[in-house]
Amino acid sequence: MTNKVTTHWKGNMQFESDNPSGKTLFIDTSEEHGGHNSGLRPKALMLSALAGCSGLDVVSILDKMKVKISDFRMDTYGELTEEHPKYYHTVTVEYHFYGDNLDEKKIKKAVDLSVEKYCGVMEMFRKFANVKTIIHYHND
Repeated sequence: MTNKVTTHWKGNMQFESDNPSGKTLFIDTSEEHGGHNSGLRPKALMLSALAGCSGLDVVSILDKMKVKISDFRMDTYGELTEEHPKYYHTVTVEYHFYGDNLDEKKIKKAVDLSVEKYCGVMEMFRKFANVKTIIHYHND
């Protein structure tokens, strides 16, 4: 299977990039680097891709397990190297689950399945970064 993404320069430092879903997004840089801060940053998009991939897995697995949550978010942190080319050498994904009487055992299993088996973006990140995961349970 091959995915094709077309990224088109829109002038100055802005690009528009599509997705196989047909949706588009803008990529830009900060004003201090010559941009207009009008789009998403490329390296941070990688963190979004990681969280999105794992999040889709987790929600799907929890649904199959019939585990109820009222809210779920992920905070993803990437630490960049000092030298160019700068890349993430350490990444931490914090999973935050909210709800009444959360089933922590099943939630942990869902996260572990995503991290260890299903999330392809997680596997790609492991090729160049130390990836850490932390689960936080917020019982209402």
